[in-house]
Amino acid sequence: MTNKSFGSDNITPAAPEIIAAIAAANTGSLHSYGDDPYTARLTDLARDVFETDLTIYPVTTGTAANALALATLTPPYGAVYCHETAHIATDECGAPEFYTAGAKIVGLPGADGKIRPAQLDVPLRRAANMGVHHVRPAALSLTQATEWGTVYTPSEIRALSDAAHANGLGVHMDGSRLANAIAHLGCTPAETTWKAGIDVLSLGATKNGAIAAEAVLFFDAARAESFESRRKRAGHLWSKMRFLSAQLIAYLEHGLWLRNAAHANAMATRLADRLATLPGVHLVQPVQANEVFVALPDATIDALLQDGFEFYRWPAPAGATGPLIRLVTSFCTDPADVDALLAAAKRAVNAPNPP
Repeated sequence: MTNKSFGSDNITPAAPEIIAAIAAANTGSLHSYGDDPYTARLTDLARDVFETDLTIYPVTTGTAANALALATLTPPYGAVYCHETAHIATDECGAPEFYTAGAKIVGLPGADGKIRPAQLDVPLRRAANMGVHHVRPAALSLTQATEWGTVYTPSEIRALSDAAHANGLGVHMDGSRLANAIAHLGCTPAETTWKAGIDVLSLGATKNGAIAAEAVLFFDAARAESFESRRKRAGHLWSKMRFLSAQLIAYLEHGLWLRNAAHANAMATRLADRLATLPGVHLVQPVQANEVFVALPDATIDALLQDGFEFYRWPAPAGATGPLIRLVTSFCTDPADVDALLAAAKRAVNAPNPP
């Protein structure tokens, strides 16, 4: 049966390896709240994967990971700079502001989902000039891969991190699709995170095969001082932590996260390359992860919806022509499902116009 949903990578089943890991952990009695061998193993594994000493804290949602991570970097009177489309600014219902006890999220523009170091100059200068009347610059948050499906290179991250650190800002990365970015770049996890200047990482797994497993990684132990208490106070400290840690172990161990991401990316590329050959169809962004943003005629969109395909209409960036949709692939997207959507799009594009 054809799966016609390209709306999100949150709708997928869990990867079989994740299910097997949970089942394997579901035996015997173990200490609670992270004092278990699975969580200890996860810490060792994460240090191996990222090639450095670090502290890792499992949580259950990306919103919790982002908001609690930022709360460790930002006082209530602080500012967090990010892209204007970042999840922390548009999709987390004020959670970062809530958990920081009032910090301000400051969105910066960028047609491709990225921000550039020079964009920090004006807001930082204004904050300095305004003194006590302005929120104090505290953190920079980068999304990797971005909300437009584009990917920061390690050198781009380093330039942004250097600019932030030079002005006393901590640097956070929302890595809900970090695996997709790494699979595209072909670099190591270290090269796109701490080696490029990232202080705190929200590592996503749920979009890429887990049931409910994310983690916050601190590459600077001093910045993690308050995190345990914040996590507990926020209600995100699981008593049966082993089941979160078991998911993350299976995710990182033996490269499952990168294999899953590489497949999702390949399906997005297959979809984008063939859509781009159809008349009246235009890719709005380069496809570098598992999201395809494509402008196409209203009649084609309507035909795809009537055919049962699911996706989101998307606000068009400046300069885009025509209505825009977002198509998302995943670790379990079947090539046949991609081809079914392509065939339906081709039929719609080539259909004669009604009299």
